[in-house]
Amino acid sequence: MFKELDPLLHSQLRLAVMSILLSVEEADFVYLKEKTEATAGNLSVQIDKLNEAGYIQVEKSFVGKKARTIR
Repeated sequence: MFKELDPLLHSQLRLAVMSILLSVEEADFVYLKEKTEATAGNLSVQIDKLNEAGYIQVEKSFVGKKARTIR
């Protein structure tokens, strides 16, 4: 018998992000935005929810003067 799907993952965008991240070692925000075709604001909110729930880890760093977020 299958375990019930966490309601947090019922969101189409959050499920898409999880699917993408399962297929790569890591992905930055721009990559996820391109793959999901989500707006930056919506993607950021959904990533924060996944991070707070412990599904993903977010690492923020700088490349030169540009901020880079690895999700």
